[in-house]
Amino acid sequence: MRMRLIAAAAATALLGALLVPGGAQADPLSAAPAGTPDATECTLNPAQPKRQLRAMWIASVVNIDWPSAPGKAEEELKAEYRGWLDLAQRLNHNAVVVQVRPTADAFWPSPYEPWSEWLTGKRDNVGPGWDPLAFLVAESHARNLEFHAWFNPYRVSMPTSASGLGAGTDVNNLAPGHPAREHPEWALAYPVNAAGSRLYYNPGIPAVRQYVQDAMMHAVENYDIDGVHFDDYFYPYPAAGQDFPDQATFEQYGAGFASKADWRRNNIDLLVHEMSQRIKAAKPWVKFGVSPFGIWRNQVADPLGSETNGTQSYDANFADTRKWVKEGWLDYIVPQIYWNIGLAVADYAKLVPWWSDVVAGTKTQLYIGQADYKIATAGQPAAWFDPAEMSKHLTFNRDYHVAGNVHFSAVQVRANRIGATDLYAADHYSKPALVPTMTHLPSKPLLFPVVTKADRSDAGVALKWQPLADGAGPFGTAASYAVYRLDGLRLLPSACELADASHLVATTRGTSFTDTTAVPGKRYTYFVTSLDRLYNESLPSPARFVP
Repeated sequence: MRMRLIAAAAATALLGALLVPGGAQADPLSAAPAGTPDATECTLNPAQPKRQLRAMWIASVVNIDWPSAPGKAEEELKAEYRGWLDLAQRLNHNAVVVQVRPTADAFWPSPYEPWSEWLTGKRDNVGPGWDPLAFLVAESHARNLEFHAWFNPYRVSMPTSASGLGAGTDVNNLAPGHPAREHPEWALAYPVNAAGSRLYYNPGIPAVRQYVQDAMMHAVENYDIDGVHFDDYFYPYPAAGQDFPDQATFEQYGAGFASKADWRRNNIDLLVHEMSQRIKAAKPWVKFGVSPFGIWRNQVADPLGSETNGTQSYDANFADTRKWVKEGWLDYIVPQIYWNIGLAVADYAKLVPWWSDVVAGTKTQLYIGQADYKIATAGQPAAWFDPAEMSKHLTFNRDYHVAGNVHFSAVQVRANRIGATDLYAADHYSKPALVPTMTHLPSKPLLFPVVTKADRSDAGVALKWQPLADGAGPFGTAASYAVYRLDGLRLLPSACELADASHLVATTRGTSFTDTTAVPGKRYTYFVTSLDRLYNESLPSPARFVP
């Protein structure tokens, strides 16, 4: 009987999957699985979206989040990281963005760069005796969290601290064999002779651009990461009265450019464009995203800019982020809109619509970088002492096709000052959510699984399922599964019932799940769908009843 059921289901799945080209949804934020009836007339719950990127930044530089201190033992570091994943799961996040190359160093055995001092507590070439990046990726995937590897392309050092960490501006303080020691002409100190000075690779040197790409691509090619992530540091933020000291480099390489500023922007354009091409050539499914400063340009400087009056990343960091979106070089962009609603110089309520307009009609998805670190922090505007301010941001996003949020940073999310984390999580992250699809990335039709077991016990309802033709022939491979629960006994779900997360119980990488929230004695029907690594979704499985 079981084999006949599986055979019948496979035939149905085959027909359904082949009728849906690519197995992908037409809209990355659309709700119902591919091939289900139209859900355009559904009344959806905006607080329970089916698809929404939810993540937090986990920063390693100066031990902001993880590791909490340098030189810790392997098991202590692993326990700390699992704690961050516990928090992510509790908040129904579906991704983490982890800094693995903070200062021209590495959290993996890299042939290009030394081990990170923020991991080992030393600036030498002695590793920790294990592979942190392999662990970070595997542990995140075990929780069905996307892993976005966060790289800083050009920062080489941090100022020397009282603890002795941070190499400052002397290349001889770097690890033996460090590329900046081997090629001191690659590095520049900035600001010059001032507090907080540090070393940066010179973005105007073509060999530097090639080198930093090679160093980052080693992680892409050798680890099962889901995304490559840059933050806002390209050229360093300008220090008062000082220009970045690259005049000689401009004279050597800047022929044909009207200004040094145009040449600098081209240098960063080349980095982003070439990195985008290299990632997709190596692994077409790996996403590429950037989290720039929240203002591209002010309208007073450029009619295409936003109605703001703050620092402009176009001029300060020489990052033409709008161009990168329009040219299709990015899969996602996460502007750091770290200001409250109503702030005169940079109003959240003006910047989100501006960025939404920028991404409209492009392949680039818009997520918003959220400033959890400002909540109830001394010196911040009064709005940040309102526990609901962050929740108001997430509510505002609903009207502007914002596909998700990334919170800075993990320690601030965990701090839950004035209860703000609990509040926005209850208002917006009460149910699981699938990662938005990216329909321009490659995919194959997916077959739904067949639920082979649904047993009720004191622990809940234990489900097991079996994939069909997983990865065989023209079919895609299921990386995870979504579990839906409907009240009562049902043969099929309606499109509306799968159009938001109201009935989404969980996602999991395994082929079993125990629904601990099931009410004893209550009748349910379960459906399970297959999800590939890009979260394209199959048709739902045949119904499984629990009387």
